[in-house]
Amino acid sequence: MLGPRQEAQGALFYEFSIEDHVPADHVLRRIDSFVDLTDIRCFLAPYYSSTGRPSIDPELMVRMLIVGYCMGIRSERRLCEDVHLNLAYRWFCRLDLAAPVPDHSTFSKNRHGRFRDSDLFRHLFEQVLERCIAEGLVGGDQFGVDASLIKADASRYTKVEAAEWSPPVDASRAVQEYLDTLDDAAFSSATMVKPKALSPSDPAARFTGANGDRAFFAYSTNYLVDLDNAVIVDVEATAPIRQAEAGAAREMILRAKERFGLYPEMLAADTAYGSADMLGWLVEDEGIEPHIPVFDKSERKDGAFPKTDFIYDHEADEYTCPGGKTLKPYWRTFKKTRPEFGKDGFKKYFARKEDCAACALKPKCTPKQATRKIARSRYEGARQMARDIAKTDAYVSSSYARKKVEMLFAHLKRIIGLDRLRLRGPNGAKDEFHLAAMVQNLRKLAKLVPDPA
Repeated sequence: MLGPRQEAQGALFYEFSIEDHVPADHVLRRIDSFVDLTDIRCFLAPYYSSTGRPSIDPELMVRMLIVGYCMGIRSERRLCEDVHLNLAYRWFCRLDLAAPVPDHSTFSKNRHGRFRDSDLFRHLFEQVLERCIAEGLVGGDQFGVDASLIKADASRYTKVEAAEWSPPVDASRAVQEYLDTLDDAAFSSATMVKPKALSPSDPAARFTGANGDRAFFAYSTNYLVDLDNAVIVDVEATAPIRQAEAGAAREMILRAKERFGLYPEMLAADTAYGSADMLGWLVEDEGIEPHIPVFDKSERKDGAFPKTDFIYDHEADEYTCPGGKTLKPYWRTFKKTRPEFGKDGFKKYFARKEDCAACALKPKCTPKQATRKIARSRYEGARQMARDIAKTDAYVSSSYARKKVEMLFAHLKRIIGLDRLRLRGPNGAKDEFHLAAMVQNLRKLAKLVPDPA
């Protein structure tokens, strides 16, 4: 029998509970059990005025931002529309059916104001990390570090020559932040090489073609990850430069040690972190095993004997070549003491001219020069330790475990949708990276920690 037409009829009273309409297995319900924002009002109280109109509840805005990053909603305007329509989002944000949703402009005013001044997102990220540690998800013994390029909110077609650009009189917020980071090791002072092109809208972003495709303006997000459960231990925003990324790795390791007592026994990374000074810092200063390929350019392209064919005697401080001859730093005594290492951090060893001239192996050793020279880094012991570790089974295991960091970057771009920044300037990149890393850790808690209910 054909049923009657369903028509909506208004009623004077409704008995409705949002709680009953949110599925028990909804991801926001699981995440909600790990979100603790009880102290946010006290944390932000010094940044609010004691007079004026009451403000929008900061907890509401933070919960809405968590929804946006968790569900891949990049636009704040669209986020406000979805929170208005979606019952699960309303439930997570503690909004009933009649409660109004804040205007999207409220987020910009608070992001660039009190949220940034108080470093709120760093505080929230560390709160979630503390919960991960309390739940036993962080082992603290094996860490991995890596960086990934994130496109900046700057068009490649509006770039200008860096030598011709000068800051305008009425500089924007992003331009002022760029001027403030000229001496920052994570950005302008990371390398002596100055950029050839700048973006007028976001000068701190670097023009790079490191991904092999068309060049674009970008920042780097740096992750320090505990390899047990792929929990993000720290996050840092830098320019997409190898030196800046290595410096960020040092800063994150020291910060994890200082704030949470996490001191790894091993660090896994790719060749970008295999420079001599980085390996020396890990081994000699911090006592961390470097499961890192050595960044080495000593391989000869002319077919001559590589540096590894020369045997080093630590006690005599000399090398022995394949022909049995000796290479020393100096072959005569100087009255005035000379520095042991050069400005580049290397020590040079030379063979005698007469030894090389009479050697039958000279065409295979030094075909274009009269004598053979060997350069030894002041951190050569740490470099050799990294080479020895690379031959072990533990290195093979750590190389596979290091893929967890790359999977986090894939999740960041494909699921969370952070393949391009919406905020400009170093502080904008920092805020977005902290929020995204916090949400990734929240999703990890929701997935691995049993539901207390």
